Amino acid sequence: MFGANLRIGLAQISVRVGDLWGNARKILAVVQQARDLGVDVLTFPELIVTGYPPEDLLMRPRFVRDNMKVTRELARQIQGLVAVIGFVDRTAEGLRNAVAVVQRGIMSVVYHKIHLPNYGVFDEKRYFVPGSQAKVFVCNGVRFAISICEDIWVPDVTRIQAQEGGAQIILNASSSPYYAGKRTEREEMLANRARENHCHIAYVNLVGAQDELVFDGNSMVFDSDGNVIARAKQFEEDLLIADLELEKEQRRPQSVPPPPIDLKRSFKPEVPRPTLSYVNFCIPAKPSRPPITPRIEAQLGAEEEIYKALTLGLERYVRGNRFSKVVIGISGGIDSALTAALAYDALGPDGVIGLAMPSPFTSAESNEDAEELCRNLGIRLEVIPIEPLMAAFDASLAPFFGDMPRGVTEENLQARIRGSLLMAFSNKFNSMVVSTGNKSELATGYCTLYGDMVGGFAILKDVPKTLVFRLCRFRNSIHPTPFIPERIITKEPSAELKHNQKDTDSLPPYPLLDAIMHAYVVEDRGIDEIIGLGFSQDIVKRVVRMIDISEYKRRQGAPGIKITPKAFGKDRRMPICNGYEERQDAE
Repeated sequence: MFGANLRIGLAQISVRVGDLWGNARKILAVVQQARDLGVDVLTFPELIVTGYPPEDLLMRPRFVRDNMKVTRELARQIQGLVAVIGFVDRTAEGLRNAVAVVQRGIMSVVYHKIHLPNYGVFDEKRYFVPGSQAKVFVCNGVRFAISICEDIWVPDVTRIQAQEGGAQIILNASSSPYYAGKRTEREEMLANRARENHCHIAYVNLVGAQDELVFDGNSMVFDSDGNVIARAKQFEEDLLIADLELEKEQRRPQSVPPPPIDLKRSFKPEVPRPTLSYVNFCIPAKPSRPPITPRIEAQLGAEEEIYKALTLGLERYVRGNRFSKVVIGISGGIDSALTAALAYDALGPDGVIGLAMPSPFTSAESNEDAEELCRNLGIRLEVIPIEPLMAAFDASLAPFFGDMPRGVTEENLQARIRGSLLMAFSNKFNSMVVSTGNKSELATGYCTLYGDMVGGFAILKDVPKTLVFRLCRFRNSIHPTPFIPERIITKEPSAELKHNQKDTDSLPPYPLLDAIMHAYVVEDRGIDEIIGLGFSQDIVKRVVRMIDISEYKRRQGAPGIKITPKAFGKDRRMPICNGYEERQDAE
């Protein structure tokens, strides 16, 4: 009998933003698969019809109309189960982030997202108006509720649905972007929601990538004690199914104290406390079916998780922009080595062109390392010495520069010559340039506009230099023969734009730089706070100043995958022209 064994399905799928009809075909294919497996209620991620985030496509009335048309057509074709499908609803008050509850070929109920995140990479208040009803569905004696992403991060929403409305399970449809460490944060939050309200939580998350964002999937089901009883794969499409014995649940009084108010995720004046409403409907009983054993996929290690995020993000971005190949400047250094390895894993050896552009300052070891790397990966390597082009630039500029000493100008010209060659290969061979700069360099401006910053995508944009080393070690550890030559990992980093140059000539050692950068950029700590962590006053001031004056460079750089809690770009939006300079309290 339905209720003694409620079979839920979590459709962790990847869709393409804007591809409404293609997304619909994918949704229907999963519906068929779930129906064949006897699923009662199948939940898809947030805004699965439009893809997430649709951004300013929502400003186009035709796009919104088409999204609603596709959702209605989807509903007409869905029979034999209840499907929860994310789409954009249009109401008299404005657009809503919504899910349709579909059964017997119709959209029975629509739930509107109550909490609209407007921090970090989220801009939902730009497009949507909030919902006002926390709906609870009463079906054959079982009560379940639906929420959308941020709604479950706010304790009050689940509390209203479970403790006041009696919901035995909360189905949460999410499109929650990935960053390192978020998996643990998310799992702890969901476990707390289940324990606080003594109800099951079924969380389905999007998988895939969109521009700078990666979605890791990792959908989960929690029992009422906060234990994970089913978990889907990370960074892969998956259909997670769980049988729940909800009728046996005995509601008990709240025994866990409510969590402290999260000011970022709490009801604001413009979002009043939602009202509770009930919806009654019936799902026909299904024939006897064998139980499905809960599946709990293993969690990935820290480096493997990040590496998969970068690989997935690169593959989706390149193919999403209708390229089949990339071209990478191969210097013999560690950043280009990691970039090449990621591209190889994302696109295969035939999808990567390596371009070595040695100068008189390039060491023989770097040339050897570049050749060995490309040979190990099995990717094409072309070599174009740039000394003749350097001489041509020198001759053209000599009448203007005269006897002025050589310096950064001439160093940057080398990077810009290389950038021009990379773009020439991009145009001629229809291959996207993937730049190789890391977050530490972009933070401090240790990079050249229209030189090493050139490209369509900056895969390491949010990867600090110390993490670059760790990811190279990880990549070598999973292959019988290390792909990345050991000398590339162990030699001292150098841009090789002049004789005997080292990165430490211009920057503090990377472990020190990355720690200060993390405190200032990711944690938003002030100078006094960072010094209080034990860092030298002079070094902190120096690093902060380099970060502050380099905003104009970063704004012109290519997009890259977000893998930290705060990435440059949508996460951190500083004014380019900025007269504020932080002073120490003692000054």
